[in-house]
Amino acid sequence: MDTNTIYLLMVVALAVLAIADLVVGVSNDAVNFLNSAIGSKAVSFRTIMIVASIGIAAGAIFSSGLMEVARKGIFNPGEFYFDEIMIIFMAVMITDILLLDFFNTLGMPTSTTVSIVFNLLGAAVCVALIKIGADQGQTFADLENYINTKTAKKIISGILLSVVIAFSVGAIVQFVTRLLLSYNFEKKAKWVGALFGGVALTALLYFIFMKGIKGTAYAKAIVDVIYSGGPEGLLDAAKDYFGTSYETVKELAKDQKNLFKIDGDAGTIKMTLRGFLETYVFQIVAAGFVFWSVLSYVIINFFKVNIYKLIIIVGTFGLALAFSGNDLVNFIGVPIAGWQSYEAWITSGIPAAEFAMDGLAKKSETPVFLLFAAGAIMVLTLWFSKKARYVADTEINLSREGEAKERFKPNFLSRGVVRGTVLISQGLAAITPKPAMDFIEKRFTKPVIELPKDKTYEMPAFDMIRAAVNLVVAGILISIATSMGLPLSTTYVTFMVAMGTSLADRAWGTESAVYRVAGVLNVIGGWFMTAISAFIAAGTVAFLINLGGAPMVAVLLLVAVLLLARNTISYRKKVKADKAEDSLKSSESSSVQGVIEESADNIKSFVNRGTKIYTSTIESLIKYDLAALKKSKKGIAKLDAEVEDLRDNIFYFIKNLDESSVGASNFYINILGYLQDMSQSLAYISKASHKHVNNNHKKLRFNQIKDLKEIEEQLNELFGQIKGAFSDRDFDQIDAILNEKQELFNKVNEKIDKQVARTRTEESSPKNTTLYFGLLLETKDLITATMNLLETYKDNK
Repeated sequence: MDTNTIYLLMVVALAVLAIADLVVGVSNDAVNFLNSAIGSKAVSFRTIMIVASIGIAAGAIFSSGLMEVARKGIFNPGEFYFDEIMIIFMAVMITDILLLDFFNTLGMPTSTTVSIVFNLLGAAVCVALIKIGADQGQTFADLENYINTKTAKKIISGILLSVVIAFSVGAIVQFVTRLLLSYNFEKKAKWVGALFGGVALTALLYFIFMKGIKGTAYAKAIVDVIYSGGPEGLLDAAKDYFGTSYETVKELAKDQKNLFKIDGDAGTIKMTLRGFLETYVFQIVAAGFVFWSVLSYVIINFFKVNIYKLIIIVGTFGLALAFSGNDLVNFIGVPIAGWQSYEAWITSGIPAAEFAMDGLAKKSETPVFLLFAAGAIMVLTLWFSKKARYVADTEINLSREGEAKERFKPNFLSRGVVRGTVLISQGLAAITPKPAMDFIEKRFTKPVIELPKDKTYEMPAFDMIRAAVNLVVAGILISIATSMGLPLSTTYVTFMVAMGTSLADRAWGTESAVYRVAGVLNVIGGWFMTAISAFIAAGTVAFLINLGGAPMVAVLLLVAVLLLARNTISYRKKVKADKAEDSLKSSESSSVQGVIEESADNIKSFVNRGTKIYTSTIESLIKYDLAALKKSKKGIAKLDAEVEDLRDNIFYFIKNLDESSVGASNFYINILGYLQDMSQSLAYISKASHKHVNNNHKKLRFNQIKDLKEIEEQLNELFGQIKGAFSDRDFDQIDAILNEKQELFNKVNEKIDKQVARTRTEESSPKNTTLYFGLLLETKDLITATMNLLETYKDNK
């Protein structure tokens, strides 16, 4: 195969990888613009998706397509030849897809900007070091000639700043907003909602306009002529207007990305539309505030529209547009740069190893049809990607008010942060005057809805105020960063703003704070791990491609496809298994009969899954199958966690009971206690069996296997009868099942006596003996707990 064909196939591969990267990238970044609207449930999910889709499409189509980061932002293209550039681009795309898909599978939001930047940095550094190593005239110090270290430093500092600033600003703004509006915001005077609407809509629409206009042809449109008096007075005019020298003004114009244009020959200084927007910020914002406040009042008063819902819709559109316009380079920038590099090389007639890539240093716009296609792929992914919703769940749960199923386990760092925060809070409370504290407490008191039977329920705290603040603050911060030319990740900003507002809104109480902080620390740690992993992985892939050439590219592409396929299949299996599994559900009934019915479903589910776990454990132990034992161990861990969740929900269960049904609480607590005893016995059997095989101890003897099989068959028969009784709600069968209790105990005791006899005469393995006795005793405990549970049901049926 000739060189031209090889590089053409590489370009085709980059195009395919671009499509895959768009899919995994949107699955990750959808969290940025969906969470506030979904979490607040201000509008229907369908409406949210339609608004976000329009925002994505608009951001993609009206994007300028300038892919500067991929072309020259991280490395100096003139220092590399075409063959080296293709190695860098292939390494970047392969690594980026695998890395983002890995984070999506875990359900952890990460930054596509950081991923692509550090992939580029890692691959470019690797190729640069290979070049330096092959040239005796160069040293490691020459690496700075190849790499744009200034940009890399700005991005790293941007990561750190965005984490701290976004969290702090989000917390402060939410605290002040809640202090002013409280939780009764919808009952406030109409002018209050109008003012809030004026502030929010002004900020959001300025943000949308800034992000939408950035880099487009419209941004360069001339809106004002500052000076047109000819070349003679140009220097003085520049100094008078800008307060600096002409040369400085020229450099400033270059740095500020066409905020204004200077023509020395014609003697003119003209301001562009973007320059106008950034020069007259105060005037534009002030006029916008007045206009949108008046319009908000009209909308609220005459059209009876909920202004907070409107803010959330506009904010969702704005962040979706910003994501699409900003982050499109993360997905298609590298493939497009590769395609343009190929076009330049193929027309040059110069060998690939001699063709310098200075052309990448020039600006080049992406064809509109490619932007349209990219936007279409992103919209389709948004609608059909289940992973996108899984990633979104992570942030929503971390910012949720009150109790929720906590996904992250506390660690020493999260405990330390919570303890320190509690101490600071107590210190501030001690020095704050009591009237001020009473006022604050009153503003943060959640209203309750009076319902029949003297019941009270708290309103959802992830309300529209918090959702609106999330969107407005994120939009303002991204707008400021854009105008200042600072590298800022939309993922980092939106996530940390959401966490800051959650903290300020007291969503993290003492019952959940340690878990939520652990979650935030895990996500932040994942961001830094993204950077480190991307740098190392891309460098490694680039080294392998340089070592193996085209065959290595084919191998790596095949590996990437296999890994993506495996992750996808594994994720679908997990989702399918979760749906098919008989999950235990918290009781929501308020009557005794309702609790008995719901508990019957849980017992049926537990017995069904417990039977499978017990059988699988014994069979796997007999076969010495470590993989199957590991699976059983995971199964019982999940079942045990579900029982623990039910126990954690006892407080809410008791609060929900009717006054006449309070006695059901004792029944329900006892049932959960017995389920926990059963799960602990199953957990011991599973863990002990796994440990025995994992440590390569001797297999069970034939007589031991025979005895265990007899016990297993009898236990399966018992559990089958229980499952049938609870499935059919035929609780009269319980008496017949309880009559078998002594027979089962006698059978287990018989097996224990047999093993005692074998130990004294023929048994030679202490580990086998320990395991066997442990299995029999825990099986006996399992039977005891099961019978106690049945007796409790018999007494309350």
